[in-house]
Amino acid sequence: MSILVKTVRIAGFRGLKNIEVDLEPVTVLTGMNNCGKTSFLKALQIALGGRQFISQDDFYISGNDIIDTITIDVKIIAVDDEFEQTDTFDEAWETLFTENRIKTDSDENSIIPIRTIITFDSLTNTFKSKRYILPSWVSILNITENIHWHETENGRENTFFFDEIPFFYVDAQRDIIEDIKIKTSYLGRMLSKIDYGDDIEQLEKQIKLLNEKAVQSSPVLQKIKDALKQLDTAMSTPEDNVEITPFTKKLRDLHKGFSIYYNDQDDSFSMEYHGMGTRSWSSLLTLKAFINILSENAAENAFFPILAVEEPEAHLHPNAQKKLYTQINEIAGQKIISTHSPYIAASAKLEEIRNLYKSETGINIGRIDTATLLPEEQRKINRQVVNTRGELFFSKAIVFFEGETEEQALPIFAEKYFGKTATEMAIDFIGVGGHGNYLPFIRVVEGLHIPWFILSDGEQKVVKSVKKTLKTLRGREVIIENENNVFVLDHGCDFEKHLIEAGYLDEIKTAFEELRGVDYLENQILSNQGRSSGRIKTEEICDKCEQNIYEDILRDYDGDEGFKRGVYDCMTAQKTKFGPVVAQAIIDSDKDIPAIIKTLFEEVRKVL
Repeated sequence: MSILVKTVRIAGFRGLKNIEVDLEPVTVLTGMNNCGKTSFLKALQIALGGRQFISQDDFYISGNDIIDTITIDVKIIAVDDEFEQTDTFDEAWETLFTENRIKTDSDENSIIPIRTIITFDSLTNTFKSKRYILPSWVSILNITENIHWHETENGRENTFFFDEIPFFYVDAQRDIIEDIKIKTSYLGRMLSKIDYGDDIEQLEKQIKLLNEKAVQSSPVLQKIKDALKQLDTAMSTPEDNVEITPFTKKLRDLHKGFSIYYNDQDDSFSMEYHGMGTRSWSSLLTLKAFINILSENAAENAFFPILAVEEPEAHLHPNAQKKLYTQINEIAGQKIISTHSPYIAASAKLEEIRNLYKSETGINIGRIDTATLLPEEQRKINRQVVNTRGELFFSKAIVFFEGETEEQALPIFAEKYFGKTATEMAIDFIGVGGHGNYLPFIRVVEGLHIPWFILSDGEQKVVKSVKKTLKTLRGREVIIENENNVFVLDHGCDFEKHLIEAGYLDEIKTAFEELRGVDYLENQILSNQGRSSGRIKTEEICDKCEQNIYEDILRDYDGDEGFKRGVYDCMTAQKTKFGPVVAQAIIDSDKDIPAIIKTLFEEVRKVL
């Protein structure tokens, strides 16, 4: 049996006015820049790390809203080997925590409810930090009495620092070269505790012989030694007192010349010559070794490290990021990881992801409620969403649609409308690959509280499918016209047909001329005239096989409407190339972007 930091509440720290986060054995924090991921990790460090890095800038200020007290509550629970909560701590943890710290929750489970309070004393110009064991773990808001959790009774002041629960914070600026130089780094602490056993005297004799041989073999070192012997003219020292040691003399100093080399086929390169990706990765792996040593030394005793890692993906290519995430997962204890990497986020389990986002009420937390999803639904989300569209974890708004043309055209229209690229505004345009695939995408972004929109084709079967998706989400029938984040193309059109019917025929011709040359469109329509566009089943039965007879549907491109049909067929035959070209042709013309797209963007602007 072990323990787990299950819930963290923070009030008044940096940009975190009031937030509660439930944690897993491994928790991955996603979200935009400046949404509180690092602040959350720093708050954990204050509560559990035993070191204070407080300044006046750490107190929450927003306009006239100023909070002069930082409150951090942490709930530790007892868990079994599968990290499922148990009702009591095992004997080792009970002995360590003592009955003065152990409380029970509303379900009669044993917990450790810790509160850290930090205030600023203006008289002494110092910060004061106190820790308490709460009398109970209350709901985040007592609606009856309108009391927030951080306004409840503190309980009894009590320390909470145990070597058995070490907290490790690894920031994004890690570098193993700096770790080698600093004695207090995890690598430095390991090197300073190297034990050579009982053979120290014999090893030092071998080092002495190595130094003597190096000096004897080097004319340069020998001349330096001879020159230094002249010191005896001014000092009362014997002539043979000078000793040069190219290598360390004492075994205890051996680590001071410590260096790391990575071999590349026949060549060996010192770590100084490697890029920051290798150096950052190596720093994390030495921490892994350090924690493993502590874990081995703890043996059967209570031991549970807590590791906070900031941006493990720094300087690493995608496959290396995935590999490093796996290696971090292998470290004993609990891990909380902040990331901007879609590859790290995609490597995590759905229930491990916590998305921090800003709203009118401040910074909040979103999560995917996997308890409401069937196993097949979870597999579909992983397969169709997380593994292929990891960028959505870091979006301010997402527009979903079905086809390829939209995926190419919408970002171009967005840049025209907003005056900035979609990337600059953190808007993602994501094709779901068919009208039946909206549900898993929306479930993910709804759980993470990322604003979403649908631009749907107008065909009857598509609209019916979208309504079914919304009914599943809302638990009730939905009138699409009343949904301000769902937009359906007019007159039963798909996106290509909508551009034709919306009056962009000239721009479409221009796009074809750019793609295929002058007269291509007219010639293609002429050559396809009268050809089969498919077959339909008739009511007529074949005398021989007694099956329904099929007949060809012949293309009819006569007249204005026929020409439009011909243009449409040419557009749909080459969607992947056509989308960006026709969008650019519309932008370069005097016409505005399609009205429904403009209305969509007006709604997107409201949530940005």
